[in-house]
Amino acid sequence: MGKKKKAKAREKALSKALIKAQGLKGKAKEAAGKVVGNEDLEIDGVSDQMKASAKDAAMHLKDAAMHLKDAALVVKEAALKVKDTMKGD
Repeated sequence: MGKKKKAKAREKALSKALIKAQGLKGKAKEAAGKVVGNEDLEIDGVSDQMKASAKDAAMHLKDAAMHLKDAALVVKEAALKVKDTMKGD
């Protein structure tokens, strides 16, 4: 694995960890708000969880787009090979 791929992998792992931490922080705030009867804290916790979920979904969407791009390149290469093969006929 090259340096750029390793750096990207580390960056992705860090992003995942930060998203997970934001979600856990939100759960803690929500639980604390329920325990002490602070509705604002509870709502803030739910908000943090929703933000974390949105970030996680965006990360998955980005990954899916990258896989789609890779698949499109493979299809393009295969089509060019077929075209070259047909020229030879």
